[in-house]
Amino acid sequence: MDDKVMPPVERMLAERACERVIVDFIHRLDLGEPSSVAELFTPDGVWDWPFGDRRIEGREALRAYFASRPADRLSRRLMTNILVTVESEATARAVSYLTTYRVDGYSGGMIEPRLPANVGHYEDIFRKIDGVWLLASRTVFLPFGGGTERLPAAGASPA
Repeated sequence: MDDKVMPPVERMLAERACERVIVDFIHRLDLGEPSSVAELFTPDGVWDWPFGDRRIEGREALRAYFASRPADRLSRRLMTNILVTVESEATARAVSYLTTYRVDGYSGGMIEPRLPANVGHYEDIFRKIDGVWLLASRTVFLPFGGGTERLPAAGASPA
């Protein structure tokens, strides 16, 4: 972006605000209330997984989609290589890498380490609305992935 269009400090603040949305998204999924990630999207925001043939549009649909996550799911996502490119005072793009560790049937405590369930990247489009940077679109690409393992029920004997 041309420094004449947006001063470097303002561009840096925009980049940081978008980075914060990326990290907040993951934090809400893993440690917060999953349905609240919908608040990080524009009202017409889109979450898309082309390979999984899933496209969720609009805040209410996003809220329902992320709220449908199993209550006994344990997940931790690592986000790296976050690169935000500010295109204008109100638009930006980002690419970030993700590694997801995930199991269902979690009832507490520590479990044995697993291999990642997914490794891939997000491609994001941001819009600034009323002074707040939000996701207009988030597309996930998972070249490495598999199903979610279900832990044996507590007290069940191993097979």
